[in-house]
Amino acid sequence: MSDDDKPMHRLTTTEAKPTRERRVSRRMSEFIRLITTGECKTQKAACERVGIHPNSIAREMRKAHIRVFIDRAVRQTIADGSMRASARLLQLVDASSEHVSLDASKHMLALSGHQPPAGPGMQVNVNFRAGYVIDLSDPPVTAIDVTPFIAPKR
Repeated sequence: MSDDDKPMHRLTTTEAKPTRERRVSRRMSEFIRLITTGECKTQKAACERVGIHPNSIAREMRKAHIRVFIDRAVRQTIADGSMRASARLLQLVDASSEHVSLDASKHMLALSGHQPPAGPGMQVNVNFRAGYVIDLSDPPVTAIDVTPFIAPKR
């Protein structure tokens, strides 16, 4: 029996059951909205407003689907705030304070990709003086006597 005559085993894949997406309760989504928008400054205040016990909030916040929901809410809040922030930055460019106007202009230019280099340019050994100079050239031809002079006792 040759290799061609042997039955071939083919690997088959079976589709896994789709995982059911876990839902976030209405109270929990309202709690997250209150915190991300800033309507409630503390978790305790948001719990009281929604009617959830603070211990259950701590337990729910550890769940993966809640973390995903929070990340989405945070990204949405940042996206909404970026429009307001860009409008405010544009207002600050025309501010009466020259310092504020300069900073806003620099920031606006940096966002558009026009900014000076972060550090000094490349300069190698240009008039550079070290604190200590170590001479590694050939030693001098004459030797120098460095033994200390001790005066004779009288």
